[in-house]
Amino acid sequence: MSDHTLDLAVILGSVRDGRFGSVAAKWFADKAHQHGQFKVNLIDLAETPLPLELGSQPPEMAPLTEKLATADAFVVVTPEYNHSFPASIKSLVDWHFVEWRAKPIGFVSYGGIAGGSRAVEQLRLVFAEMHAVTVRDSVSFANYWELFDADGRLVEPEGPNGAAKILLDQLAWWGAALHDARLANPYTVND
Repeated sequence: MSDHTLDLAVILGSVRDGRFGSVAAKWFADKAHQHGQFKVNLIDLAETPLPLELGSQPPEMAPLTEKLATADAFVVVTPEYNHSFPASIKSLVDWHFVEWRAKPIGFVSYGGIAGGSRAVEQLRLVFAEMHAVTVRDSVSFANYWELFDADGRLVEPEGPNGAAKILLDQLAWWGAALHDARLANPYTVND
């Protein structure tokens, strides 16, 4: 497998005011930087034009599409809203198709007692349809408001830090393997 630095797009999925997602996304992006195998690009969907009605892609979406196209791997940071993921993530997925193909996707989720796990379960189905590979392990913050201090630091970092390392190791392996596979035999699907 190649040993080049992988482009990792960390996607902050919540667009709500006062969202916790920015804390989780920053924490994970820092872990990815420290991991050493990734160039990290944080994509905040609150700063991204994603019309709900599909049609011709608006020109202002071109920079986002380019970031997704050049990524070797993705991490979606998602809340759980009503036992599912937010519409902003669905809109992002629906506006893009080939950008996800043959690339690994990991998840950092947060919510109440389930920690966003139901949102992740549903996203795995959606990304399978996009011909992406979701990695098994994820990072989940159940009752997230109890886990971070006022400055956005984990109160007890050992468990989440370990989960992040496992996720990043898996993304690095899958990212390198699929990067090489895409170079050797471009992945094509009948649209």
